[in-house]
Amino acid sequence: MSETLTRPQSRTLVLNPADNIAVALANLEVGSDTPQGVTIKRRVPKGHKFATQGIRAGEAIVKFGQIIGFAKEAIPPGDWVHEHNCGMGGADGSLKHDYAFAEGAIPPEMIPVGQRATFEGYRRANGSVGTRNYVGILTSVNCSATVAKFIAEGINRSGILDDYPEIDGVVPFVHGTGCGMESRGEGFDILKRTQWGYTSNPNLGAAMLVGLGCEVFQIGRMKEMYGIVESDTFQTMTIQESGGTKKIIEWGIERMKEMLPVAARARRETIDASELTLALQCGGSDGYSGITANPALGYAADILVRNGGTAILSETPEIYGAEHLLTRRAVSREVGEKLINRIHWWEDYTARNHGEMNNNPSPGNKLGGLTTILEKSLGAAAKGGTTPLTAVYEYAEKVTEKGFVFMDTPGFDPVSATGQVAGGANILAFTTGRGSAYGCKPVPSIKLATNSDMYGRMTDDMDINCGDIVEGVSIEAKGQEIFDLMLRVASGEATKSEALGYGDNEFVPWQVGATM
Repeated sequence: MSETLTRPQSRTLVLNPADNIAVALANLEVGSDTPQGVTIKRRVPKGHKFATQGIRAGEAIVKFGQIIGFAKEAIPPGDWVHEHNCGMGGADGSLKHDYAFAEGAIPPEMIPVGQRATFEGYRRANGSVGTRNYVGILTSVNCSATVAKFIAEGINRSGILDDYPEIDGVVPFVHGTGCGMESRGEGFDILKRTQWGYTSNPNLGAAMLVGLGCEVFQIGRMKEMYGIVESDTFQTMTIQESGGTKKIIEWGIERMKEMLPVAARARRETIDASELTLALQCGGSDGYSGITANPALGYAADILVRNGGTAILSETPEIYGAEHLLTRRAVSREVGEKLINRIHWWEDYTARNHGEMNNNPSPGNKLGGLTTILEKSLGAAAKGGTTPLTAVYEYAEKVTEKGFVFMDTPGFDPVSATGQVAGGANILAFTTGRGSAYGCKPVPSIKLATNSDMYGRMTDDMDINCGDIVEGVSIEAKGQEIFDLMLRVASGEATKSEALGYGDNEFVPWQVGATM
């Protein structure tokens, strides 16, 4: 693939010798001749695919050397390949993979401790390390969301933060659940892990938790579960016990004023890159995602892992069909089987809700050239690089293993990233082809454009253009560029989404189970 990508004048791209399709790097009109020796029979939009040979009805369509679907009808050479003639199922309506558990886990060559990359971060009292120093206001239930917002607004508008330049801001993390749910079970456990995960994320220098008082998600119960003791950096209160809305807002602002000077004591210091936990995200993917930004981010993730750090791949519906590539890299059969168990959970979950896994590619994904979830997943999985898979976590579970890990989350970006941040991520990288607008307080989000056209339109939103990979820049060079920016951002350099003010509305815990 690297050899092909160094030909900037090429209008087509074959990614693997086993492929029976090629990718158009420009709009290909009917009658155009291609380097593959075929003539275009139907217009192929930029980023889309065309057949390089005849494909029989029911035959596998191959990209990246992997099956991305099956021909619904006979496809002649030079024909446009997309959802009109490419579907998920084979002759028997299924696709089975050999998981080859732990057969391909090759330990990376680790960089010695004294030679590792460093950044300027905040060392917390418990030993964790933050890249930002926010103060958060969380809510136990939707009923206390307005109060949390008013407390944050009272502080942010007062001008008092001007006295504390080490504090990046006061952020209300509000959500739409917390009651009308079971007090035990999967949905409750997810909310519990998410709330405590954000409260303890190292990018928060202090946190406040506000409740109503009568909700299912009781603050006192969570404190008891986790052994939480209130302190000068963690406070809780409820509207009912505080005497109502006006009183709790006044009380909350006063408490916050007491917490600010404590949080402001934090100072950046030189920290080993092994303390970085990188959340890997992609959204608004297109036909370039698996060719440019995703493999470049995967290369950067490999650099981080070799420096002793952690990279979290997520979005389970978006590794569906590529999971066999991850199970081979699992450090043990147990780790690989845990991933497959989550895949089976999703198959059942979508079926129970009258859906299917192939519902995932959005209209924007398809417009950008992606046809099936298999194709999307093969590109998305490239964000995970090449190092062994050391652990698999459930949503918002605390990430404790170093190296490349996986967390089970939905594919919807705000929900997925919320789980990763709850798990301990302190920096995030987000690839996009269509141009996702996203930020992730309290974690800085680095936006990576998959193609130069979109980057040119949305330069105020994108931090790095990866589209120049198809113009001659190597994946290795782009991956190093991403890693270097990660270190600068971890040290305090603002990302484009931070400069625009994104991140106040992207706290979206995953809701699983009945709302009653």
